[in-house]
Amino acid sequence: MSPTDFTSMACPVARSMAVLGERWAILVLREAFYGCTRFDEFERHLGIAPNILSARLKTLVAHGLLERVTPGQGGRHVYHLTGKGRDFFPAYVALKAWADRWMTDEKGPLTILQDRRSGEEIANPALCRADGSAITLDDLRVLPGPGAGNSLKRRFGQAEAETAGKEDEHV
Repeated sequence: MSPTDFTSMACPVARSMAVLGERWAILVLREAFYGCTRFDEFERHLGIAPNILSARLKTLVAHGLLERVTPGQGGRHVYHLTGKGRDFFPAYVALKAWADRWMTDEKGPLTILQDRRSGEEIANPALCRADGSAITLDDLRVLPGPGAGNSLKRRFGQAEAETAGKEDEHV
C-alpha cells in the first residue's frame, strides 16, 4: 500500500503536512529560527546525515519556507527564512511550549526562548479575544470558509442553517 499523497488533498493543513510532516523538516526550521544558515551548521546541530539534510533543505526551498542564497565572490551558499518560513514561527513556539510541558523530564525545557528587547521569556502564543480573555477548545465553532466545497459546507454549515431555521420559526 502506497502512502497517502497529502499534496493532492483539498485541506491546507493536510497539504502543509506534505512539507512539514517530513521527518526532520520542523527540526531544520527550528535550527533556522535559532540562527543556523549554513549546511554545516544544520548538519552539526541536528546530527543528521548529509543526504537527508540536503533533501530536506531542497524541499523547504522548493516550498518557499527557506531561500538558498549565494553570497558574492564565490562564497558558500546560505539558507534564509522567507516570509512563509517566518510565519511558521508562532506555530513552532506553540509546538515547543506543548513539548516542554508534556515531553520533558523533571529538569524542564532544554532551551528557553527570550525576547532580545525585553529579556522576557517568549511564551506559548495565547489564543485570546479582543478583551484579553482566553479562548479554549470548548469555545470553538467551525464554519465553512470561502474556499469550502459542498462537503465542508454540509458538514459545518448544516447545523448553522438548521439552528437559524428553527429560530426563525419561533420569531
